[in-house]
Amino acid sequence: MSSARPLLPEVNRIVFMKLSKIMAVALAMACLLTGCWQEESPEDPEEMLPPFEEEPEKEEKTVLPERFALPYMPGRSLDPADCADGMQQVVSSLLFEGLFRLDGSFEPQLCLCVSYTHDETASRYTFDLRPGVQFSDGSPLTGRDVKASLDRARESERYRSRLAGISSVSASGESVTVSLNSPDTALPALLDVPIVKSGGQAGAVPVGTGPYFYAEEETGAYLIANQSWWKGESQPVDRIALVEAPDDSAMLYRFSSHEVQLITADLTGVLAVSTTGSVGCVDADTTLLQYVGCNTSRAPLDNPALRRALSEGIDRANVTSAFLSGHGRPAAFPVSPVSPLYPTDLENGYSPDDFTAALRESGYVSERPLTLLVNEENGFKRAIADRLAENWTSGGIPVEVRALPWEDYAAALSAGEFDLYYGEVRLTANWDLGSLLEPYGALNYGHWSDPDISRLLAEYAGAEDRTAAMRAVCVRLKNQAPILPVCFKSTSVLTQANVVEGLTPTAAEPFYALGQCVIYLEGSVK
Repeated sequence: MSSARPLLPEVNRIVFMKLSKIMAVALAMACLLTGCWQEESPEDPEEMLPPFEEEPEKEEKTVLPERFALPYMPGRSLDPADCADGMQQVVSSLLFEGLFRLDGSFEPQLCLCVSYTHDETASRYTFDLRPGVQFSDGSPLTGRDVKASLDRARESERYRSRLAGISSVSASGESVTVSLNSPDTALPALLDVPIVKSGGQAGAVPVGTGPYFYAEEETGAYLIANQSWWKGESQPVDRIALVEAPDDSAMLYRFSSHEVQLITADLTGVLAVSTTGSVGCVDADTTLLQYVGCNTSRAPLDNPALRRALSEGIDRANVTSAFLSGHGRPAAFPVSPVSPLYPTDLENGYSPDDFTAALRESGYVSERPLTLLVNEENGFKRAIADRLAENWTSGGIPVEVRALPWEDYAAALSAGEFDLYYGEVRLTANWDLGSLLEPYGALNYGHWSDPDISRLLAEYAGAEDRTAAMRAVCVRLKNQAPILPVCFKSTSVLTQANVVEGLTPTAAEPFYALGQCVIYLEGSVK
């Protein structure tokens, strides 16, 4: 991951103009933050500002802050099991750690766990805790704390779905045993769940093992450097001020006025951010997949050859650059391109000639336009859907976009009243595709059923060579094309200019490589 880069002047001007417009209506907009990939507020694609002739930038003197500050919501929980997405999650990520942490490729790295083993079927794991780890209050980390945290997470809304495959958790001394309902050789990728000290006071901020701990003083709330942090690394600052921001509009104002120096945001939404001078921006990959789903239960999309032709007609690189402004990665398969599991060799790349040839091979003769459902509240998705429909139609597959309010969109999907739909799903880091591809999967709106893919998914779950197993899955998906992946979105970490260097964020941890991070304050020398 590269260090913070300035936003392009064109982007800076666009976001400034957007901010001015939104400030005029009392900042009435929604900001999608790290881990909070909800539907964006309505925005008409026609209102998006066109490119313009770039103006020379005025050289501005850098003004460093007296302190480093983050926004947070006062009165809202910082308990990692139930705290709000966005601001609270950024703060929480500095307080707590899990048995594992996910790197930028979504591969699990040892953290509070020092080693682990599993049985022959990968259905029972034993994790050995890192010796000498202390919570920020000086008490030792024990297996009991880990068990209590995992049990709480299994009941929480945030982690319940991810941990549904766990049948039981037990602790013995400095080890923890996790039993599964079915094999999963990638279980560690799911266990970046934050661990908190058990038996904490109800309503209080839990105690963690992270690089900072929470404290309230007469002058406000702060994160204080944890001197007993097991990593032994120095934190970039001793104190981080927490500035009250009761909602996203307030957060944006705090950032634009330099009261806080870092926020996380979805720049492919309707977020309007401006500040004096340039803004540093570093992207982090996510597991958030955007795709086109096919109704395979009825003609003509019960024909896999037609579905393959539709896939060939998607210019994924263009969608990512033109509509996501580069804040994402084109993907032909439902696994992130940054993952070592992604089968790059199976990609074809976009070619109009290949689209024409695939359509000819399918033998498709249009009797009616196909319908492409999209949520009308999301202007970016609407714009992408329009572009896809335009490309398909011009290539010989007439497609009409049907934009619906969210409730109607969801109802139409559940009822199977569609040919195609533009969807979005957050996948888990073990790349479990069952919800999309299994006959009774919660997101299998197209009612696709294929014994071969069910077998391949089961083999993948228990495979020691997961790369080969995922490739086999993707070969089958390329042939059958029940869903048409488009891209994986990114989340962005925005910083006040020249204040933060060395950020290498992940989706869950804006300060992933904290030891490499440098924060410049008033009086600092670069």
